[in-house]
Amino acid sequence: MDAYTPAWEIAGAVRSKKISAREATEAALKRVDDRNPALNAFTYLDPERALRQADGIDEAIARGEDPGMLAGVPMGVKDLEGVEGMPLTMGSLAFKEQVAHEDSVQVSRLRRAGAVFLGKTNTPEFGYKGFTVNRLHGATGNPWNPERTPGGSSGGSSAAVAAGMVPLCTASDGGGSIRAPAAFSGCYGIKPSAGRIPRAGLFAPHWGTHSTIGPMAWTVRDAARYIDATAGAHPNDLDSLDAPPGGYEAAVMGETPPVWRIAWSPDLGYAAVDPQVKRVCAEAAKALGEALGAEVEEVNPGFSNPMPYWYAMAAANDTRTLDSFTPEQRELLEPGFVAFAEQARGLTAMQVMEALDERHQLNRALTAIFETYDLLVTPAVACTAFPKNGPPPSKIGRAEVGPAGYIAFTPPFNMTGHPAASIPAGLAKDGLPVGLQVVAPRHADKFLLAVSAAYEAFRPWGRPAPEG
Repeated sequence: MDAYTPAWEIAGAVRSKKISAREATEAALKRVDDRNPALNAFTYLDPERALRQADGIDEAIARGEDPGMLAGVPMGVKDLEGVEGMPLTMGSLAFKEQVAHEDSVQVSRLRRAGAVFLGKTNTPEFGYKGFTVNRLHGATGNPWNPERTPGGSSGGSSAAVAAGMVPLCTASDGGGSIRAPAAFSGCYGIKPSAGRIPRAGLFAPHWGTHSTIGPMAWTVRDAARYIDATAGAHPNDLDSLDAPPGGYEAAVMGETPPVWRIAWSPDLGYAAVDPQVKRVCAEAAKALGEALGAEVEEVNPGFSNPMPYWYAMAAANDTRTLDSFTPEQRELLEPGFVAFAEQARGLTAMQVMEALDERHQLNRALTAIFETYDLLVTPAVACTAFPKNGPPPSKIGRAEVGPAGYIAFTPPFNMTGHPAASIPAGLAKDGLPVGLQVVAPRHADKFLLAVSAAYEAFRPWGRPAPEG
């Protein structure tokens, strides 16, 4: 087994005693030791704890017990959620000494499934921006070019997966923070339907249904198995959903569901997009249609630009976070985070209600699209990866854009809760990955995973990043 052996294969080998969980863990720790110094994907490692966890899995197998569907799979956990006994810094100097006293619900379910946690992956402070750099841990590099960003806020997770350190990492997405890093790093990243995986124990649950947790992976089957291990309602998450009958991995491994018509939108009617990204995504959309035997039609879905409304709500949520800190903690916060949070200080109740109404109108527009089309596809990100310390591009194509212009394609589906994935589309002329965003109807996670798998089989993306 090599650095890019998928999680499902590792788990099968461990369960059948072809390799031990300890061997799988030691191999992953060696890869982290080799590649992490150049990338800074992991900010904390606990080899001794990981090896003890792996030994426990091996002992359970020796006793004839079921170790779980992720038996011995080495993983990283994004540093916005707790792993008992590990740091929970959230990328902030204000919390550099904080240690989690319990697992988040997602982590506890992954642990029960047999996953082995190597450590924590980097994130911008409180996950507030779309490239991974903070004053506590520094910047994370992209395995395709370490001077470029792997995206954010799940950039540590995407870099770890794309570099072959681990096959899976936890991630979270409040405006594109799974899909954008997956696109920048050449991974598969899916934002499940809002509530599919409970957010209990995740930092900043007040982001509400805008924030969704899910896997960063390099194969669709791995992502499906991860969701099988973690999905299902929890009493501490008001928005969590019951797990539907049948499994997500079973949906990936079964027959591809019929798809007749795909809506391809290069700009959603309002977004700027780099011509190279548009070209690569158009080719990928065509390939998706061929893989599914579906007609691909270019459409303008008629959205009004939802970005100002998403931006206002995101800032308002961080204002609440900011106001929960002590004066001493506030002194340690990044000025960029404080400035972002302070933008919402003047929001009125009417403006908040307008943002909520925009969410409703956006959902109505998507309902209309899915009455005609089975899928909506767009670029995942409007450009390729920019320098790892930022700033984001102020110009995309010929258009001047704001600081969030490069992620204009992802927030609409956080607002509505639709499942959406970024699948590797190819490389731009600069040699950096491009992602195609695929959006499915509400709660159609199995369908989205199945069509992603059909594309993967038709157009394999192979190894996510160059080794070395």
